[in-house]
Formats: sequence, structure tokens, C-alpha cells
Amino acid sequence: MEAAPVPDGQYTAVVYGLIGGGRCGEAVSLLSRELQKSCRSRGGLSLLGYCHYQLQDFAAAAECYEQLVALHPELDAYRLYQAQALYKAGLYTEALRAASPLLDLPAYQGRALRLQAAIHYAQGDLPAAKSLVEEALAAAAEGGPGAAEDPSERADAEIILGCLLYRQGQHEEASGKFAGAMQVLGYCPELSYNMALCCYAAKQYAPALKHISDIIERGIHQHPELSVGMTTEGIDVRSVGNTLLLHRTALVEAFNLKAAIEYQLRNLKAAQEALTDMPPRAEEELDPVTLHNQALMNMDSQPTEGFEKLQFLLLQNPCPPETFGNLLLLYCKHQYYDLAADVLAENAHLTYKLLTPYLYNFLDAIITCQTAPEEAFHKLDDSAGALTEQLRKLTKQVQEARQNWDDEAVKKAVNEYDETLDKYVPVLMAQAKIYWDMKNYTMVEKIFRKSVEFCNEHEVWKLNVAHVLFMQENKYKEAISFYEPIVKKHYDNILHVSAIVLANLCVSYILTSQNEDAEELMRKIEKGEEQLSYNNPDQNIYHLCIVNLVIGTLYCVKGNYDFGISRVIKSLEPYNKKLSTDTWYYAKRCFLSLLENMSKHMIMLRDSVIQECIQFLKQCELYGRNIPAVIEQPLEEKRMHSGKNTVTYEARLLRALMYKIIGWTG
Repeated sequence: MEAAPVPDGQYTAVVYGLIGGGRCGEAVSLLSRELQKSCRSRGGLSLLGYCHYQLQDFAAAAECYEQLVALHPELDAYRLYQAQALYKAGLYTEALRAASPLLDLPAYQGRALRLQAAIHYAQGDLPAAKSLVEEALAAAAEGGPGAAEDPSERADAEIILGCLLYRQGQHEEASGKFAGAMQVLGYCPELSYNMALCCYAAKQYAPALKHISDIIERGIHQHPELSVGMTTEGIDVRSVGNTLLLHRTALVEAFNLKAAIEYQLRNLKAAQEALTDMPPRAEEELDPVTLHNQALMNMDSQPTEGFEKLQFLLLQNPCPPETFGNLLLLYCKHQYYDLAADVLAENAHLTYKLLTPYLYNFLDAIITCQTAPEEAFHKLDDSAGALTEQLRKLTKQVQEARQNWDDEAVKKAVNEYDETLDKYVPVLMAQAKIYWDMKNYTMVEKIFRKSVEFCNEHEVWKLNVAHVLFMQENKYKEAISFYEPIVKKHYDNILHVSAIVLANLCVSYILTSQNEDAEELMRKIEKGEEQLSYNNPDQNIYHLCIVNLVIGTLYCVKGNYDFGISRVIKSLEPYNKKLSTDTWYYAKRCFLSLLENMSKHMIMLRDSVIQECIQFLKQCELYGRNIPAVIEQPLEEKRMHSGKNTVTYEARLLRALMYKIIGWTG
């Protein structure tokens, strides 16, 4: 930002006025221009370093303080400021080097020890960090040369100890250190955030959200200029920038943690809102954690951008440690196994640092599955065996703790059991998927039955058992016994159930001659959709549509195209509400099957049904201009022709084929 010319004799007043008014960017411009005339000005360099630090441009601040150290080696404060700026800039080796001479100076020894401890902590060297903090605390206790005269300095050391305890998994003890420091220092948003983080790590989400709420309320009340919540409301506001003020409010950290909690609780919309509620910044100003969370929480709607952000973060130093594992898992989820293998190979140094043995073995098996499914199955089986053994041990621990009336031990063992089960289920599902892809549903069922001892109450397990029973085509009654509890659990909010679950249950009812149950379920879905349409007229709902599409597909498979195709056609009315990429996928499969059988003269359709089909395809042409026929994979290099990847184009092709088959030449 270009600063306005300064009248003679008012330079100092203007600079201090800009800094006092929080306009550090303008002050930087003015000071830089002035320093071109007098590059050795101590006051100018000192103020410029301060402004860069306030703007969180730590590398530039470190350069200013480096010049000041060279010009005024007798002023040790500049050496401390240089070391702090280098630490904040992530230049840890240089920061340690800059801080070392201060260890011999009684006035700075305590601060230098704590700074070096923070640097070692950031580097992951926890024993060295702990040793330095304990040295600082011991010096303070003995009243030695490094003693902290100010209680706040001792509190700073306690905060670092709290951070160390947190990293060691001692969350309750860490929270106690932060609470003790807050009693000395008064309310501090950063400490409140630290306590929230401890609660989050211990899966105590309610107290974590209470701390977060305090931070946000104080931030809104004390700093309305930070525009909290404006972006979510749809108000276009300018970036507030990455100022030290923003950092001290801990608002960005609080909103990121709130998003993480909502994401863990599967409240995706609330998680996305938490990210848009934070003070607005331009994308290039976003911190790594926010960028990571944006990628993760918008992956379903913006996969290409999500992958780009995670790939970018992986090249940064430092980056959120979760980035590596999440990128690999998302590659596998989107079936980019080659890319996952490449990332693993290119970042072998991160594999041991950032991936747990469980996650590494799981990813290795998933990637191996593409070329050697039998070998992958054995790798997964080894993991499943180890986890099964662990689950049995934890079950025994829970029983023993209950017999001893030890509530704390019961709670701990149950939490460990749940965490282990959450690891076991993905391994089990990966094993089952190997046989599912081979269409060997009997073997999939066998794998699930072996795990009933641990998984019979797990929602994902029950859902997949239902699916595999349904796919065997002779176990519809058994499938109903698994689908029904899932549906009844959400019967009052029927649209919370996946459309395909409702569709499969309806089909199972029909094929076991329980037509009344099928009709009742469809009426319930219809009422739910009517209510939702009344409350949100612009929202498109596809549950009943997909149920009818699946039933129509079933009749087409059975050869009853007259009824099946009519059901498919009616399911997409009104077209402006029901026609989408997913619903078109189901519909076109039925039409392709119909046309194939007609071309082979295996079936004959009544003229009225053929006319109904042609009118349907014309309507799809009309309403499908802006609807993709296929959702392209996010990282495909060769993109489909935009004019051909539409429902309109495919509907026109199907209509042309139908005309050709019936011999229409008009």
C-alpha cells in the first residue's frame, strides 16, 4: 500500500500515528521509502521490524533485526527479537543460532531458554524441549541468574510444559497447566484455545465447544472490525489480513477447531459454516490449517480444488501433519491408487514420521489390491487378526473393571475399545470389497459373519450386511431384517436415510409379497418430501424419485418393460426438480437395456409406450442442457467434450436410436 507524502517535520508523528491506528501496511511503505535514503537508521529499522512482525511477515522482520544486531551488537534485545522472528518464520536452525549467545546473559537467559524450548518443540524434539523448560523453571526456583522476576515468565514456562504434556497424550494434566497459567495472566484466548484442544483430543466435545464459544463471543464483542460471520451471511467484505491482533484473538484457531468437532460429529454443514464464519481473508493469506480444513470439508462438492490444496500443503514446510495421511486416503477413496503409490514413494521420510503403522499397513494393502488382490487380502487379514486380538483383550478389561466397580477404568477401556473398533471396521470393509468387486457375494457374507462378535451393533457393518444379502437375490427377507431397523431409527425424519437404502427395502418388500409395507414406506417418503418442499421450495429432493427408479429398473430386469419404463418415466416428473446426473444414470440404463432387447427383437412394446418414451426423451433434452451426464473425476487430464457431457446430448442419442429401431424415417 502506497503511503501519502509526509509534510516536513511531521514524519515521526505520522509513523507513530499509523502504527497506533493499526495501519502497519502503510507504515511499512513509508518507512521503506525513508530507509532508502538512510539505510542505517536505528529508529527506522526498529519500527520497520516491529511493523513486519505485526503483519506476521516474520522473515522480513528477522532481516530488519539482523541488520540492527550488526549495527548495534551491544543491544541484546535486538538479538532476542531476531531469534523470535526467525522462530515464527519456521527458520528453526537459524533461530537457535541467534538465541544461543543470550544464554550467557542473566537478563535474557530465562527468555532464551523458553524460546529454544519452543523451537525444539516445533521440531518435534520433545526431550530437548522438556529439558530446557525444566532448566528455566529450576533457575527461577533457585533465584539464580536465569530466574524469572516476573510471574508471567514462569507462567510462560508452564505453558510450554502444558504443550509437552499435550503431545505426550496427557490431556487432562496439560489442561491443568494452561488453566494455572490463565490464573496468573488473566483471560487469554490462546490459553482458552489450548484447553479446548485438550478437551477435543480427549473427545470431550461439549467442554471444548464451551471454550470455543467464549473465544468467539469475546472476539465479536471486543473486535467487531474483524467481521466475524459476515461471509456466511453472504455479505461481501474485504480481507482483514493476517495481523497480530487477529492472531491474539485466537479466532482463526477457534473456528478451525469448531469445524473439526462438527466434522467428527458428522455435521458437515455446520463444519463448513464454521470455516466461513471466521474473519475473512484472501486465499493467499490463509494459514495451512484453514487451507487443509477447507480442502477436507468441501471435498464432496469441490474435489479438484481440494486435491490442489492438499498437494500444495504437502510441499510446504511446515504443513499440518494430517495432510499426508488425508491426501493418501482421499486418493484411494477416489481410486487414484497410482497417485497414492507415487506420493508414498516420493515422501518416504514422512511415512515413518506422520503415518501410524496401522494407517501405513492399511494404505499399503489398499494400493496392493489393484495388482495383487490375494496378497492384499492376506495383508488385511494380518491387520484384522491383530485388531481382533486387541478387541478381545479390551472386552476382558471392560468386564474386569465392571466387576471391580471401577468406573474410571471402565470408561477408559470402553473408549479404547471404540477406537480399536473404528480401526477394525475399515479393514474388514476393505477385505469384503475385494470379493464384492468379484461379485462373490457369498464370500462377502462369510467375512461379515466372522466379525459379528464385535460388529453386530456397528451401523456401517449392519448396512453393508443388508446390501450383501440384498445382492444375493434369494435372501430378501434377511435383508429386510437389517434394513428395517436402520429405517425405523429415522422414521420420523425419513429423508435422513440414504435413498438407496429406502429403495432396496421397497424392492425387498415387493419381492417378498409385502406390497402394503412397500406402499406405506413410499407414502411416508412422499409426505417427508412434501414437508421439506414446503419449508425449502428451492431444494431438490430425490428420495422418492430414486426409489421409483430402482423399482422400475427391477421390473425392466425381470422383462416387464411396459410397467418398468413407465415407472422410470413417472419417477422423473417434474423434470426441473428430479432430473439430475444421478437420476439420469438410472434412467438411461433402463432405456439402453430396452433398446438392446428391441434391436434383437426379443420384446415388443405397445405404440403408446414407445410414444411415452419419445416424449420423455424430448423432455430430458429440454431440461438437461446444463446437467452433466457424467461427473468427471477431479484429476482427469483429458476432459470430456463439454457439449457431449450433457443429459441433452445423451437423450438426443437415445431418441435417435429409438427412431432407428422402430423404423421411423419422418
